[in-house]
Amino acid sequence: LIDQVLKFYVKLNFELNESVLMGGFDWARVQFAENEGMAFSLSLGGSYGKLILSLFRIIMITAIIWYIRQSISALAPGGFITALALIAAGAIGNIIDSAIYGLIFTESIPGQGPAHLISAGESGYGTFLHGKVVDMLFFPITDIHLPDWLPVWGGENMLFFGAIFNIADAAITCGIM
Repeated sequence: LIDQVLKFYVKLNFELNESVLMGGFDWARVQFAENEGMAFSLSLGGSYGKLILSLFRIIMITAIIWYIRQSISALAPGGFITALALIAAGAIGNIIDSAIYGLIFTESIPGQGPAHLISAGESGYGTFLHGKVVDMLFFPITDIHLPDWLPVWGGENMLFFGAIFNIADAAITCGIM
């Protein structure tokens, strides 16, 4: 629920690529990005790739939910069930974006203001299972100085975490960890 509320807020109030500092910190931002594929903006390419990815997600969510039910019946440890539930909840959060956002929102285009919910007679930017996943959490910590002795990157400042992600992605990551 938190994931979807935050995604709706960002989609309706931010222009694509717009960034706002969190708490005044340069290393913590809400930055609106859209992801057509999977983690780290990887994709299978084309509309068929997007469809295959969306169908794969639905099959995996179904399998995980079935496995959670079996694990509960088998009295599996609560931590294990919680981890599976985090993965399933995160996957559901992202599949909601892919399944319906293209149907209910106008396209987000840099420099043209925030998207809006479509009204009667208006079309969304995509079709069922072809929506884009909304990402918004960005923590570009760049104050990490790599030691001079390190091959290739020695002496350079490193961008510690350059990925833009959402609450669903964080749930999946925590569940896997």
